[in-house]
Amino acid sequence: MKLKYQIISVFVFLMLFTACNNGSQKETISTDVINNPSSASSKNNKKEQPKIEFSTKEHDFGKVINGEIVRYNFKFTNTGGSDLVITSVNADCGCTVAEYSRKPVKPGEKGYINIQFDSNNRTGFNHKTATVLSNAVPNKVQLHIKAKVYQP
Repeated sequence: MKLKYQIISVFVFLMLFTACNNGSQKETISTDVINNPSSASSKNNKKEQPKIEFSTKEHDFGKVINGEIVRYNFKFTNTGGSDLVITSVNADCGCTVAEYSRKPVKPGEKGYINIQFDSNNRTGFNHKTATVLSNAVPNKVQLHIKAKVYQP
């Protein structure tokens, strides 16, 4: 009887252990690529740090027909002194999806973040936010889109 409990315990342990890795791995960037020279223990030259500057952080689509999918490219420039790496762009709603440059952006180069808004069943005024996380200083920037969705 004791052997039966041991076998069941091992089986349950293996099931739990293998369930932790369900195979749905997100695309991630290695932390080795991200080098932010700022730290609490050192004084660094701010010119050496990556800096992300957007031409605009807000876009108004105006009037949108219910069910229409609209897109906008937020363009940015790395005005800092080292490579800029965007680690993630998180939208505050499932109706908003972001695509962005996954490669490091060299100093002086431009990049983009494409925000797509699906207006299906979103009648009325909509204001959505996408949060950009990067190795720049500051490391968090919010982008805003607006739309007034109406039924034709």
